[in-house]
Amino acid sequence: MPSWLSDRMVRLGSAIVEAILLHYGHSELLSRLADPFWFQALGSVMGMDWHSSGITTSVMGALKRGLSSKSDELGLYICGGRGRHSRNTPGELRAVAERTSLDGDELVRTSRLTARIDNNAIADGFQIYLHTVVLSARGEWAVIQQGMNQQTAMARRYHWHSASVRDFVSEPHTAIVGDHQGTIINLVDSDAKEARDAMLHLSRENPDNTLAEVRKLVVPRRHEVRAQDVDLKRLGSVLALAYERDLRDFASLLLVENLGPRTLQSLALIAEVVHGAPTRFSDPARFSFSLGGKDRHPFPVPIKTYDESISVLRTSLDAARVDGREKLDGFRRLERFARQIENSFEPRADFDATIAHEFKISRGLGGRSVIDDMKKRRRRPRSPQLSLFDR
Repeated sequence: MPSWLSDRMVRLGSAIVEAILLHYGHSELLSRLADPFWFQALGSVMGMDWHSSGITTSVMGALKRGLSSKSDELGLYICGGRGRHSRNTPGELRAVAERTSLDGDELVRTSRLTARIDNNAIADGFQIYLHTVVLSARGEWAVIQQGMNQQTAMARRYHWHSASVRDFVSEPHTAIVGDHQGTIINLVDSDAKEARDAMLHLSRENPDNTLAEVRKLVVPRRHEVRAQDVDLKRLGSVLALAYERDLRDFASLLLVENLGPRTLQSLALIAEVVHGAPTRFSDPARFSFSLGGKDRHPFPVPIKTYDESISVLRTSLDAARVDGREKLDGFRRLERFARQIENSFEPRADFDATIAHEFKISRGLGGRSVIDDMKKRRRRPRSPQLSLFDR
């Protein structure tokens, strides 16, 4: 930031703030600071590039410099800042509290809570590096924070206003501004109450009890798949879809393919991996019934089925790029159909019979495992050793 601009920003920004305080009061100013569009406009009118993430640090730095000598007169205090200055926020807030009879501990708690929420409770890939609290002499506040994504070098801004906070852990922000990050973990989303409650419950549990439950979730060391590892009702719906004639014909129609039962079985499980809800993956061993395992657990890999499954999926992807999504959407319909079978007919797989059937048809499907590879190497005749006279 060139000094010729930064010095002017200090003066202009201070004048704008004072004018707002004069005409509309502290609450209106804090409300505007909590509005990301207004904040961006303020930076623009002060000479910053309108789309620059540097507006945040430059505007707040200029306002703090310009207003600090008039804080008591205006009844407005700006604490914190960028980098090392953010670590001074607790001390600055306590100093303000001493001059205004506000609760310093409560202000510090608010400062730390907003920082931790944006840094930890919102898993969006951004780490907070700027933390600023704008405080009125009556205790109303706004928080402006900015985070940086080290991988993309992009910034994201978080706005808070005390008048809008009903619950710090349920939709507390006035706005979060930045490029869309897709689906993220946001523990202060209103829909995350069950997750928050579960975390609180765990924190109150005896650690030994919690660890015992965690151990149940750990995949066992053994390689073999056992009946207790699999939701047999869910597996049953996939097997019914594959081997019950009427269901198989309809399922094949969903994909617009003439598929055999074994390929349908694989594709149904693949479709669930793509489209299934998170709650559907509590028994990951079930998905080994799609294409087996290299160690024959639960059965050798059916190479022919593997190749055909890849072919169907690849063909659907290629067709979707050219002719639209109808063919690719067949996988979503297949996953939904399997769930309908599960809920309507409640089929239950015979675990031992299913594995026996897989081994029975394995050779015809090109079944292969690393054990077979080892056997082939052992059977391979060794080259005769040549004597010194034969060389």
